[in-house]
Amino acid sequence: MRKLSDYVEIAATEYLQETGRGELDSRWIAEFFQDYGVQDDYPGQDLVAFYALVQKALTLKTDRLEKLARLQR
Repeated sequence: MRKLSDYVEIAATEYLQETGRGELDSRWIAEFFQDYGVQDDYPGQDLVAFYALVQKALTLKTDRLEKLARLQR
């Protein structure tokens, strides 16, 4: 069983790679939550709380990428 933080990082990374957007889509994260087994591994985990965790990780990733892009200019 993966740690919840691993699922959060995987979701944020995959979403960013697939969409390039920093705002998480609720349908996408709901599919991830079910398809990747987060729901099975953590039956007490609320989808809304998981969404918030992934959005926070996604925001951190996009902020880092923006800072890196500015430094490279």
